[in-house]
Amino acid sequence: MDRERDRLQAVLEALPRAAIVQGGDEHVVAVNRRFVEMFGLAGRVSYEPGAPLGPVVEAVCDTFADRPAWVVETTHTIAARRIHRAAEIDLTDGRVIRRDVEPLYDSGGRPFGSLWTAEDITEDKRREHALRRDNEALAELARQRNEFLASASHSLRTPLTSIISFCDLLADPASGPLDADRLDFLDAIRRNARRMATVITTLLDTTRMREPQLRLEFGEVDIARMLEHAVHDRMSTLTEAGLFTVLSCEPGPPLYGDEHRLEHVLANLLENAAKFTPPGGAVGIDAAPEGDGWRITVSDTGIGVPEAYREEIFSGFVRAPNAESGGFPGTGLGLTFSRDIVRRHGGDLTVSDAPGGGAVFTLRLPVAGPGRGGEEP
Repeated sequence: MDRERDRLQAVLEALPRAAIVQGGDEHVVAVNRRFVEMFGLAGRVSYEPGAPLGPVVEAVCDTFADRPAWVVETTHTIAARRIHRAAEIDLTDGRVIRRDVEPLYDSGGRPFGSLWTAEDITEDKRREHALRRDNEALAELARQRNEFLASASHSLRTPLTSIISFCDLLADPASGPLDADRLDFLDAIRRNARRMATVITTLLDTTRMREPQLRLEFGEVDIARMLEHAVHDRMSTLTEAGLFTVLSCEPGPPLYGDEHRLEHVLANLLENAAKFTPPGGAVGIDAAPEGDGWRITVSDTGIGVPEAYREEIFSGFVRAPNAESGGFPGTGLGLTFSRDIVRRHGGDLTVSDAPGGGAVFTLRLPVAGPGRGGEEP
């Protein structure tokens, strides 16, 4: 018996947690040094093997910040639950412990005691509190950023709209003749004003997408019709860029999504293709059912995306080096906005190499929409 007790004591001492074993007759079977030190039992109460458990429990409860109206539960009461029990408890000295109770059974399945363990989780709780505080601070900063972007964008949009309108009026022959140089100057003003207006619209859309209360407007989406609309709306841009455009869509089921937002994604990808593909190049839009969803690709024969930046370009305000060095305008927000929309549909947006050079942007969208975990109409 003494040998078995010594083995049990050795096991308890090897545990990384404070531990005490309760016997079936509500006495102490064994207790390790960590338990004695954690609750300051030395000199306060007897905790030797065979000592009654009640006084030990009372001494432990005296260290709790909120002392429970607690009595010693019998081994049979603990075993009858047949579940592991855990609790986080504040102590009077400011520490926080995690207490666990596990019923013990013999080889015949009969309860013969229970194992009580405790672990000091004070530092974990402090880190958890600090992390929560930092997250709240970051959320507030994000709210202030979005508020500033929305305010600044609205303030800039009004004068830009006026500038573009006056440019159109001045360019109208009814306003009087202009020589070639002045027409070029006017065209430069209008072109850059429109570019700024596009940037502002993208900033506003990105800000709105980051608002947790924003809800997408879900409904049945005819993929072929949506693609036709998107290509038609951007055909002038693609034609002016000197590109050959091909649209191919296989028959398939309608998709559950926000057609307006998905068209916005396609429009952004087509504008990027027009921007980064030299005249004489080609743009392809292909769509086909794939499993329980749709795969839509927008490919081009442009400058492509370096492999090291194929994930980074979706993170916001990041542009690939070849886009920067090539002098192509942009903010690096369009792809961020586009991926946000696709992911809120339960899908994803990725980029890869196009055969022969260029880029292929692939949308994968589930037919059923985002499901229970995503946005609902």
